[in-house]
This record gives sequence, C-alpha cells and structure tokens, in this order.
Amino acid sequence: MNPSLTSSSSLSSSSSSSPSWFSGIVRGGRSSSLKMSSNSAVAVAVAADTAGPVIRKNQFRGVLFKYGPNPIQVAFKTGEFKRYLEPLAIALDLENWSLVQFLMSSSYSGYGTSSLQQDAKELDQLINYLINKEDSEGVALLGHSTGCQDIVNYMRTNYACSRAVRAAIFQAPVSDREYQATLPHTASMIDLAAKMISEGRGLELMPREADPSAPITAYRYHSLCSYNGDDDMFSSDLSDDQLRMRLGHMSNTHCQVIFSMADEYVPDYVDKKALVERLCRAMGGAEKVEIEYGNHSLSNRVEEAVNAIIDFLKREGPKGWDDPWN
Repeated sequence: MNPSLTSSSSLSSSSSSSPSWFSGIVRGGRSSSLKMSSNSAVAVAVAADTAGPVIRKNQFRGVLFKYGPNPIQVAFKTGEFKRYLEPLAIALDLENWSLVQFLMSSSYSGYGTSSLQQDAKELDQLINYLINKEDSEGVALLGHSTGCQDIVNYMRTNYACSRAVRAAIFQAPVSDREYQATLPHTASMIDLAAKMISEGRGLELMPREADPSAPITAYRYHSLCSYNGDDDMFSSDLSDDQLRMRLGHMSNTHCQVIFSMADEYVPDYVDKKALVERLCRAMGGAEKVEIEYGNHSLSNRVEEAVNAIIDFLKREGPKGWDDPWN
C-alpha cells in the first residue's frame, strides 16, 4: 500500500482500474501485483461555509497549504471549519466538517521507499499545523488500505498532537501479506529481502520484479509481505492475542471499521465476517460496518459508505468529545 494520508473529498482512484469514492481521501492506487496503497484523512470542524466546497463535478473550492519542510508536504482543505475529516466533501460540509487531503513523502509511488514511522512523523506535522495555524478543535482520521496501518502506528507513537485525534475510521483494513502470498514470486522475494536486511542493506532497492509499479526497499517489502512485519496488522491468521498486541491501544479512541465483503485483495479462504469481528474486538469494541458486495475502494458502494461515516460522526463526535488540550 503506498502510504499517503489524506483528508479531502473528491473523486480519486484508489484502484488502478476503478475510481474511488474516497477521491482525495483515499489517494493512491493498487498495483496489479501489490496491494500497496494507503491514505488516511484528517478533519476538524466548526461553522458552515455558505458557499459550499463543491463548484462542479471534480472541482472543489478550498485552500492549498504547506504543512512541513519537505517539498511534497502540501495539503488541500475544503470548507472553513474548525474540525477536519474525510468522506465526501459535500456530505461533510452539511455536518460542518472541513476536509483536508494531504501528500506525504510516501504518497503515490513513494510508499516503497518510506515507512510507517516516517508517515507518523509527517502526519504529526500536519496535525500540528492544523492546531497552531488553523485553530483546529481536533481531528478525525480516515484511513484507506495501508492508511489504516498508518493510523494504528501513529496512535501508538504518543506524539503530542495525537491527543487531538477524536476518532479513527478504518476503511479496507486488509492484509498485504495474505494477498501477496497468493502471488508466485512472493516467497523468493521475501527471502531476498530478509537476506538484504541481515547484510545491513535494508534501505537498498529490491529487484524490479518485487513490485513493477514502484521502487521498493528491502525493509519496506519485508514489512508489508512477511509474517510479523511492521505492516502486518490485519492478517486473519494472527491470533486474538497477536491482534490485541497490535491494535489494543486503539481502544482509547472512538473507532469505526468499514469492511468490504467483496474486497478483491482479501483471499477467498479468509472468512471476512469473522475477521472484521475479530479486528473490532481487538480494538476494544470498534463499531463494525460490513458493506455487502463492496469492492476494495468502495467505488461501487459510495452512498452506503458515506452514510456510515457521517452517521458515525454524528453519534461519536464532535459532541461529547473533551478538549484534548485541557
């Protein structure tokens, strides 16, 4: 999954073949061989923008700003609110949420040369900007695919700005490792990655056949594709104790898990209903949303997914959320 977090709404593609309703929110796509695309969204809210965020189809009114020192660290915010989130800009606008879509070093083809740790650092820089420059009252994170791993990792870091995260929404939290295991070249590539890491060459690039869509380091490949790698958080063969070790800290945050029951990147042998139930339990009782016939990007179930997210926000926030800075 190419790690890129976002919090904006427009129609972008999170799959190489079909458009994603997550548009800006879920930026990034899947290659034909690797399920490596990530994104998460951040949002904060307050009063409504009378003009609205949408000018016409695929054209949004908002502000482009720079939130960190690296050239790629830019974000786009729709709406003039004091909270930021991420489903469709139109639906969020009606609930007085701003939407922020942002680029990270790992966005697009950069995922293979980055890490969850780098993503967490840049996400913290963004939230810091929103708090100090935009007077944000807090944020809600929406992660798609690898973006789900980014949220889990970020909330484990205890960075100061993680206290401003009011809620987390996981859309398509699926296992790269289990999907990769269905491909013929994966086993030999994992062995090669492990060998390179043991030789101190973890930051060197793997052969092109490891991922034809983007350059990828031995560390990142091993993290995504090997058992117990840093990115191995949602695999169905992990025990309940292992899932709790990876996800248990999310019990301190309002969480929603949206699982596509026809996700093309989940192997057929995986019991999807059992898996999503176990993931929610490991997070301390996260809200479960099963989207029947939904594909990985939910491009075929846009309205159902947006309604689930908006309903979650209405019930879980911002009302009742304490000011994280008091």
